[in-house]
Amino acid sequence: MLYDQARFALGAVSLDGCPADSIAEVAFAGRSNAGKSSAINAICRQSRLARTSKTPGRTQMLNFFTAPGAAGRYLVDLPGYGYAKAPIALKERWLRETQRYLQGRQALQGLILLSDIRHPLKEFDRRMIDWAQGCDLPLHLLLTKADKLKRNPAHNVMSAVRKELSGRGTLAVQLFSATAGIGVEQVREQLDAWLDC
Repeated sequence: MLYDQARFALGAVSLDGCPADSIAEVAFAGRSNAGKSSAINAICRQSRLARTSKTPGRTQMLNFFTAPGAAGRYLVDLPGYGYAKAPIALKERWLRETQRYLQGRQALQGLILLSDIRHPLKEFDRRMIDWAQGCDLPLHLLLTKADKLKRNPAHNVMSAVRKELSGRGTLAVQLFSATAGIGVEQVREQLDAWLDC
């Protein structure tokens, strides 16, 4: 896929607003400020494709980005979960529409779950893993911000997470840093496999 030519397609506030021409999609999910938008930018070699912010809760819609070179393929930036400062009604809408998307989107081929390596596998992350496995949806876990830890501590965290999640089927775990470029090519290879169907 020509990820460096990816473009913003549309933002949907509900499942009904998602692209009708989609053949395959990969969604990026994670807690607010886990680095979903930064990951998409790093994968696509673009600094401003997905809007990033140091303020949690920036992504408030299902944001679709085209994967040029393969018509009907999309990367999807989902609203972050677990953001405590958003109004309750807004959080409930984000959660409801995200769940509807994950449960009802036929084109969804896989889920990239992002978890901050300094605070891995919080409650919502585990719930997302359980849900994906219950639906037989392939999941690829990125331990983000890996550059914030030294090499050995980062690998120790990854080993501990892999051990905890062993025996859970199609679930890969890797180190990732959008800033340092750690693991970017590995994610691209996974996206190629999912989006090429």
